[in-house]
Amino acid sequence: MIRAPGLGLLLAAIALAPLQALSQGRPYVVLAAGTTTRDSGLLAQLLPLFEARSGLAVRVIGVGTGRAIELARRGDVDALLVHDPAAEDALLREGVASLRRTVMVNDFLLIGPQEDPAGARHASDAPAALNRVAQAQGLFLSRGDDSGTHKRELALWKATGTAPEGSWYRETGSGMGATLNTASQLDAYTLVDRATWLFFRNRGQLAILYEGDARMRNLYSVLLVSRAAHPHVRPRAQEFADWLVSKEAQAAIRAYTIDGQVLFHPAANPPSEESP
Repeated sequence: MIRAPGLGLLLAAIALAPLQALSQGRPYVVLAAGTTTRDSGLLAQLLPLFEARSGLAVRVIGVGTGRAIELARRGDVDALLVHDPAAEDALLREGVASLRRTVMVNDFLLIGPQEDPAGARHASDAPAALNRVAQAQGLFLSRGDDSGTHKRELALWKATGTAPEGSWYRETGSGMGATLNTASQLDAYTLVDRATWLFFRNRGQLAILYEGDARMRNLYSVLLVSRAAHPHVRPRAQEFADWLVSKEAQAAIRAYTIDGQVLFHPAANPPSEESP
């Protein structure tokens, strides 16, 4: 396995520790955001716009969605920007999150070596593409980090009826950018969100092999950690959540392109359609 046990937790702890010092004299909120929003360059585009308008700094902890949800349950963050609807539903049911708003959407891609020895590009759907990789025992890299991407990958494997196991299936325990770098070095298959793929330049011989299955839709939402559950969380996180679904932010999301391709499509709904 290509895995560094506990590395993600260590990095999150390192990121969280200096936040108070970094924000002395300036109000701030703490956002746990999926690594795909960081590795795609999106947050670097959005946050300066919000901070200039509000005077409020946003301190980002870039971790997988599973880790972000753990931080929310502990009350270590004020808001989340994540992409795992089932886990988000659970936070709302438990009262850990007080609000969820849909922000944007893109999709997942199956990438792999251009020559595609497994023949994944000829599959009829996403599970069939993965099944071809398994049958060929083509090297497949899983993030293995409980992120939204990892959970979607596991759901697709479940749909194949095949348990991914053996020396051909390896977990990196890393974020999306690091996993892509490893896939490029090893000419491996992996699942990636479109935004991070477009931002990634060290592709080597990797190419998009399968896309377009409705099961590969990737929805991102912002959630507020409940002050009823964690009274110490910063109430101004509401301002950031409201801004993400504003016309200004949605236009900025739409305008963020690489080589003329949109990385995320704005998908904010009216507040009456949001949870709760």
